[in-house]
Amino acid sequence: MSLIDLDNKKLASAVSSFQVPAKPQILIDIQKLMAEDEPDIDKIALLISNDVGLSSAILKVINSPLYGVNRKVSKIKHAVMALGLRGVNGLVVALLLKSSIQGTSSISLEHFWDNAIDIANAMSFIGGEIDSKIPVDTLYSIGLFHNCGMPILALRYSDYDDILAEASRLALNSLALEELHYNTNHAVLGYYVATSWNLPSEICQIILRHHEVDYLAEITDSKEQLAFAILKAAENLIEQVRRQSVTPDWQYVQEAVFDVLGISAMDYSDLEDGYTLVY
Repeated sequence: MSLIDLDNKKLASAVSSFQVPAKPQILIDIQKLMAEDEPDIDKIALLISNDVGLSSAILKVINSPLYGVNRKVSKIKHAVMALGLRGVNGLVVALLLKSSIQGTSSISLEHFWDNAIDIANAMSFIGGEIDSKIPVDTLYSIGLFHNCGMPILALRYSDYDDILAEASRLALNSLALEELHYNTNHAVLGYYVATSWNLPSEICQIILRHHEVDYLAEITDSKEQLAFAILKAAENLIEQVRRQSVTPDWQYVQEAVFDVLGISAMDYSDLEDGYTLVY
């Protein structure tokens, strides 16, 4: 199955037996308000405030070092104004999807999301350090969701932890083993979730293609390639900092990632040191 050209029929076939979370009503309501010709910030803020879990999570993120606000934000309206509508939408989608993927799983969902948040934070950090001009919410969303197909597989298959362990033993990403055992993979499932939740198309494509090691074979100077390179750098940074190892894809993409980011191996080492100081 191609990771580039997936039609709706293939997608429907691939995900028909999986617990794919439905788009929550609160997200539908928020996006409806945001789509108005003159969005009412007060109405959007009130809608978010009525969801205690969502509002507290947004305040936690806006007050993190990622956003560098000068003083603590304690009101959702102020957070909405600081983030902007695009930023709010990106964060709301990210936080709601995280809370929607729950159930009896063959992997630790808590550990999975902790690692995803680590990568999301690292992407935001790297983007800021290289002055990428890609919005923080976009980088954060990619980092949080690029592997979101993994918990979908773990909710469906009791042996998925064994598949991941085998991939780790072989120093491979898990896509080929997933295809062999399940006739689909976490990139396809993640892409389906992202598209069904109406994430921006560039984010959906990166989720679909995030293990394509030849994605940077021909440098195009596109924002999509820049975001992909930041993702690969962030994944490996977290693997280095947290587990003193490297990701399976790193050996194939390292030089191209440095070229796209405009940094050297020494610069990357400095980023690793900077991450441990900041987070």
